[in-house]
Amino acid sequence: MLLKDFYTVNKLAVANNQATANISINKDHDVFKGHFPGNPVTPGVCMMQIIKELSEQIVEKALFMESSTNVKFMAIINPEKTPDLELTLDISETDEGYKVKNVTKFEDTVALKLSTTFKIK
Repeated sequence: MLLKDFYTVNKLAVANNQATANISINKDHDVFKGHFPGNPVTPGVCMMQIIKELSEQIVEKALFMESSTNVKFMAIINPEKTPDLELTLDISETDEGYKVKNVTKFEDTVALKLSTTFKIK
């Protein structure tokens, strides 16, 4: 985990090429002291790192993010109000690594949609 104690994986279920992860963001993490004091917002780059780390755990390989497309941040993830997230990862193998399509939600709200290509390190 790149950011120690930033999030906890509560559940990870994998079936065929699809995974569902339920995670909780740590509202007390130091990242939120600067992003932003009094109104914490989960940084988009941290969400992208979580997707990478979950993908690595699922495929059991170290990965490098080669490219991302269709990155859509659709709602603010405030860890004090909505720390519990559900991430759906649709993973397909490519010649050089993996393509991952992600949808991240809290409650019934879609917060992030992302398609990314990972190379195997």
